[in-house]
Amino acid sequence: MNINFELYKVFYEVANSGSISKGAEKLRISQPAVTQSIKTLEDELGGKLFIRTPKGVILTNEGNELYTYVKEGMNYFINGTNKFMSLKNLNSGILNIGASTTISEHFLMPYLGKFHELYPNVDINITNNLTDSLIKDLRNGNVDIVIMAIPKTNIKDLEINVITDLHDIFVGNNKYKNYNMTSLDDLLDRKLIIQKTPSVTRNNFNDFLKNKNFKCEPFMEVVSHRLASELVTNGFGIGLLTKEFIIKELKNTLFEIKTPVHVPPRKLGYAIKNNTVPNFSALKFIELLKQKM
Repeated sequence: MNINFELYKVFYEVANSGSISKGAEKLRISQPAVTQSIKTLEDELGGKLFIRTPKGVILTNEGNELYTYVKEGMNYFINGTNKFMSLKNLNSGILNIGASTTISEHFLMPYLGKFHELYPNVDINITNNLTDSLIKDLRNGNVDIVIMAIPKTNIKDLEINVITDLHDIFVGNNKYKNYNMTSLDDLLDRKLIIQKTPSVTRNNFNDFLKNKNFKCEPFMEVVSHRLASELVTNGFGIGLLTKEFIIKELKNTLFEIKTPVHVPPRKLGYAIKNNTVPNFSALKFIELLKQKM
């Protein structure tokens, strides 16, 4: 049996109001159209649904049984619509973001703060991990969006968009204020503190050295950008750090070391799955990312 669900909507409104005219008014259609819809539904079902009375209409026993189920179904439709609109208006919902710890600490916080200020009823979940693991989470639907350094090769099943450029620079503590390196050899002979592979910063630096036929044996290799920054601040050596992540430190505790060569800039961006529409929360967050705070 294939019955137009609009007929059930008409049936529901007439049963609710007990009147053809009131049902027509609620549905904003003519009384003859309502009468015809009821007749069509009765013909399709093979039985009477209403009994006409001087005061309106009342349900038959069979019609009353049908109404019990239709009412429940209509409540589901109404509740579903209300939930959809709540999500659309960001009065509820969940935003699942994937990012490295460094990006979360040094880039995402202003955007997360603004998003929470605008949409306080949306729950925010942040997954910190290596980029390869976050991409798997994105593919599996565990996160809605990944904020990451953009790889040099395309990832076919992902849509990746640039947010901003990142610049890796050499820095030292106050001993290196106004200090200039004369050559790349001079720099590499120093006590360098660099993140370990598979850090994107390290990979980018390795590619840079390879193109110039140089190799680097760092004095210290560490896992996190924060630890590298702390070690440099405390005078353990010269660090390769991301300029955009140490803006505050460059004003008082760290100093950029001028070098004759510059590590090529990197791109920071966001990734979503190809051929999919992110949920309302993710779409709004992407809008904030494009504003570049």
